[in-house]
Amino acid sequence: MSGPNGDPDISIDDGIIEDDDDFSNEEFAAINSMLDQINSYLDGLEEKNDALNSKMHELLESNRQARLEFRAQVEDLPPEDDHPCSQGTDVDHNEDTREPCN
Repeated sequence: MSGPNGDPDISIDDGIIEDDDDFSNEEFAAINSMLDQINSYLDGLEEKNDALNSKMHELLESNRQARLEFRAQVEDLPPEDDHPCSQGTDVDHNEDTREPCN
């Protein structure tokens, strides 16, 4: 007789676990209570995750708005080459050698 997957040497009854453990109602109640507690903790984590996700989206939107406003301000400024105080920066050493503007 062939097995469940067509294997000729394995009977259908091989590998079936006979579980003769009888759990009492108290044990089932304890397991059920633990599962309820785990479910409650997971619900709390999901709520915190949703709140953090919402705050992150608000922060990203705020950051995007700030970048757009900053870009608009920068575009309204005259080019740095025309500004008398912008000359004299030592690019190689990241030192500002500009004289103060008066």
